[in-house]
Amino acid sequence: MVIKPSRRLGSLPPYAFAEIDKKVAALRSAGVDVIDFGVGDPTESVPPFVVDNLTDFGKKHATSGYPSYVGSDTFRAAAAAYMRRRFAVVLDPEREICADIGSKEAVFNFPEGFVEPGDIVICPSPGYPPMKTGTIFAEGTPYFVPLLEEKGFLIDYTSIPEEIARHAKIIWINYPNSPTGAIATREYYTGLTTWAQERNIIVASDEGCYIDIYFGEPPPSILEVAREGVVAFYSLSKRNNMTGYRVGFVCGDERIVSIFKQLKTNVDSGVAHVMQEAAIAALADDSHVETMRALYRAKRDALLAGLSQLGLPVREVEATFYVWQKVPKDDIVFAERLLHPSIGIVVTPGSLISDPCEGNANPGKGYVRFALVPSLSRVEEAVRRLQTLSWN
Repeated sequence: MVIKPSRRLGSLPPYAFAEIDKKVAALRSAGVDVIDFGVGDPTESVPPFVVDNLTDFGKKHATSGYPSYVGSDTFRAAAAAYMRRRFAVVLDPEREICADIGSKEAVFNFPEGFVEPGDIVICPSPGYPPMKTGTIFAEGTPYFVPLLEEKGFLIDYTSIPEEIARHAKIIWINYPNSPTGAIATREYYTGLTTWAQERNIIVASDEGCYIDIYFGEPPPSILEVAREGVVAFYSLSKRNNMTGYRVGFVCGDERIVSIFKQLKTNVDSGVAHVMQEAAIAALADDSHVETMRALYRAKRDALLAGLSQLGLPVREVEATFYVWQKVPKDDIVFAERLLHPSIGIVVTPGSLISDPCEGNANPGKGYVRFALVPSLSRVEEAVRRLQTLSWN
């Protein structure tokens, strides 16, 4: 009996962050004291007011059965209340919001609702891998546009050839951006949505993962600018340290959300009742998010100061908990050097989370990503270890 993966699955490279996890595990099994800046999984606690009520949430739904495919009325109302409070965006919970099992599930599955074989989906590079892999599984073709420092790491939609745009169904964007930390302005969103509407391209904005982790003015939502042809993805993973809870929501143009709901009813059985209750509580509170912003700012400042002392070019990160750091020579060699047991620091090579663009250039080459998830004291320890290296 021959068992082999499908052509679609077999065509995918290893998931970069899973490979990083393997390297971390190998170092730790060898007794190395690892400081892990690789995968962006927060180590701070879920808010206590969420954890302390999980048993009560479970009792409340002890006989509730399957959850709604699209999210409970109360969860969608909580999501709408958050969007109104944070962005002054008024959404109809019934027609314009759908729950999801975290952004990865939603981003990956989204193209299945809209893409026909051979359709083009425009993706940023570097970018979140499910944007690309979800396109491939929907039998679409990813077209990668580089995020370049000289362009403020904004996807340059004006550079996309009209021949590509004519065959494109979706353009993915992600601001505040992982991994660069860049923020998009309302003016940028106005230009992008106008360009997309003229070409009948859906703008899919994976914005809600880091939109509350910022260090200056609050970043806008694309829904403040346009609703037609626009859909935004939100997650509680980073705002609330709830990566393990797998809960978020999709919102925007009613027509797009309606198709996504139809897709969801055929893919899964909804978000667990307990997780929705936890999310309702978390979305309603802003004070713990302010505390997290202050902590991430302290971590960012400590790391950037240390990198600057080493003579590396540093750029003040506007948002997210990532530092997209330009490094000498090859980013993979650089990252491997940090894995030496005497250093024990894990970072993500930029070329591993980027795809070649027009001309076969990889825009992540020469960068590494630091995810500021270790504690502040561990960030400071990492800076001390980095001081022992010669960087030229």
